[in-house]
Amino acid sequence: MPLPTPVARERLHDRRVHCAGFRREDGLWDIEGHLVDTKTYGFDNHQRGRIEPGTPIHEMWLRVTIDDAMQIHAVQAATDHAPYSICPAILPNFQRLVGLRIGPGFRRKVSERLGGIEGCTHLVELLGPLATTAFQSMAGQRRARQGADPARRPHWLDTCHAHASSSPVVKERFPQHYTGK
Repeated sequence: MPLPTPVARERLHDRRVHCAGFRREDGLWDIEGHLVDTKTYGFDNHQRGRIEPGTPIHEMWLRVTIDDAMQIHAVQAATDHAPYSICPAILPNFQRLVGLRIGPGFRRKVSERLGGIEGCTHLVELLGPLATTAFQSMAGQRRARQGADPARRPHWLDTCHAHASSSPVVKERFPQHYTGK
């Protein structure tokens, strides 16, 4: 385990998030996410009755279909488990994502369309890992395009500490874009 050994503690909650990216035969991309929340103890829910340990409290799915420019063409959302029967009623609102582009300003635009009572907190949170999964899924294709024009500034430059234009990583791998001393 990369973290230091913690003090004695009791596990209470698990959240599993799984995302995957797929290249479709029609040239588009499907990026899928699945979120599951469980408790290690049983409790009573006023709408669902008794929820036993390990039974999902939340189990939700999201698929966005994007093109090479990361524009969203289609969205599918599903809720298998939620604490309230009304939760799935919000799923049609996720169609508001169609037409958005995953890139700068994406989180702000998602919040404008699905923030607060206009969306589901859990599915909106799932869009963050879906967006990074989209970038990772398309990395090979982007690298191939980038390789064709080494003078072109990489899209990921200055997006994190290691990819800072002044970092030793950029100095070694992309010296033409290095801005350090």
